Amino acid sequence: MPRAKRGNKRLQRRKKILSLAKGYKMTKSKLYRSAKESVERALKFAYKGRKIKKRDFRSLWIVRIGAAARTHGISYSQFMHGLKVAGINLDRKMLADLAVNDAAAFAELTSQAKKALSGAAA
Repeated sequence: MPRAKRGNKRLQRRKKILSLAKGYKMTKSKLYRSAKESVERALKFAYKGRKIKKRDFRSLWIVRIGAAARTHGISYSQFMHGLKVAGINLDRKMLADLAVNDAAAFAELTSQAKKALSGAAA
C-alpha cells in the first residue's frame, strides 16, 4: 500500500482558510488554527446576516410607505388594506420606491386606496 501524506490537499485547504482570513488582524490572519476559528465564526455571521437583511429591508420599506401615506392623511394599515380592496398588487419594495422617487404616482395610489375603502364601507 503506498504511503499518502495528503500534503497537497492539506496545503490547499489551509491556503483557502488563510486567504479567507485576509484582512484580519494579528494571528487571526497568519496562524491556521486562529484563522480557522475566525473564518468559521465570520461565515456563521454572514449566513445569519443574509437572513436578517431580508427582515431589515422589509421593515425599512414599511417605514417609508407609512411615512408617505401619513402625509396623504391615511395610516399604513388602512393604505395597504385599501390597495388590497382596490385590487392593486404592488409589493412593499415597489411601493417604497414610488414613495421616495415618484410622489405623484404614490399620491394617486393613496387616492385609489381611500376610494376603495370608502366604497367598501358604503
